[in-house]
Amino acid sequence: MVTCKETRAAIIALHKNGFTGKDIVATKIAPKSTIYRFIKNFKERGSILVKKASGRPRKSSKRQDRLLKRIQLRDRSATSAELAQEWQQAGVSASARTVRRRLLEDGLVSRRAAKKPLLSKKNIRDRLIFCRKYSEWTAEDWGKVIFSDEAPFRLFGASGKRLVRRRKGERYHQSCVMPTVKHPDTIHVWGCFSSKGVGSLTILPKNTAMNKEWYQNTLQQQLLPTIQQQFGEEQCIFQHDGAPCHKAKVITKWLGDQNVEILCPWPGNSPDLNPIENLWSILKRRVDKQKPTNSDKLQEVIMKEWVAISQDLAQKLIESMPSRIAEVLKKKGQHCKY
Repeated sequence: MVTCKETRAAIIALHKNGFTGKDIVATKIAPKSTIYRFIKNFKERGSILVKKASGRPRKSSKRQDRLLKRIQLRDRSATSAELAQEWQQAGVSASARTVRRRLLEDGLVSRRAAKKPLLSKKNIRDRLIFCRKYSEWTAEDWGKVIFSDEAPFRLFGASGKRLVRRRKGERYHQSCVMPTVKHPDTIHVWGCFSSKGVGSLTILPKNTAMNKEWYQNTLQQQLLPTIQQQFGEEQCIFQHDGAPCHKAKVITKWLGDQNVEILCPWPGNSPDLNPIENLWSILKRRVDKQKPTNSDKLQEVIMKEWVAISQDLAQKLIESMPSRIAEVLKKKGQHCKY
């Protein structure tokens, strides 16, 4: 069976050889109207190629498209309907759908905003000071650091988001619902880890304040055994953030008396520089999957999943430190992707 292009070529070849339209119709190579249309187009354009249809004219010029882009970049949270209204004031009558298509052409797509701590000028300056100080450190250097932090865990998956796959009409099916309570039990933990794996994890007893007394006791009972277990007599460095109980003079003196070197100066509002934050996210997802139903079960699952974290995972997180440092420097102190 001949293709459309081959049909056009055959018709024009017969026409060039002196065949009339009536003669070509007699060959039944194509319908009569098609044959005469091909011959007419060939006489007008001198080509057998079909002229590409122009399509519907664009409602906006390139200049107006650039204006729309500037409007969007001025307010990233503006909706397509709001942008269409503002664009109309500039003389372009277009729908919200057209606005989305124009922005998509420029690579501007709608996405959920990432949540990051607000960075003050001091935070940015401190982040740059920290990253410049450790910019030459390799993954091997960071492998000598023990990272630590506190984290909250809540019942019923409140620690993070949960996605489910459901059919139409199953929105409120028991297996597709995430239970919530008005005042979910919250458990606070302190933990530490290094490239050698996870260290100690301790749960803060209820009604216990996270003050310097509690923190010193935690370091005594949890940090020192971890240092001994993972590093022995080898020198290591301890990281903690600038929480008030961490910065207390008694804590700094106590760590000095224990010959524990501190990684400093740690910049404020910088969870993206601390790989233990990623470890907490992983742990929370694993805990949520177990669906603990009470506080005791939640504590049990937290401890079980903590010790199940592999050294390979811990090492990969530590090895990301040079990339974190480089990205913050590249972005002049702003947030990095971690």
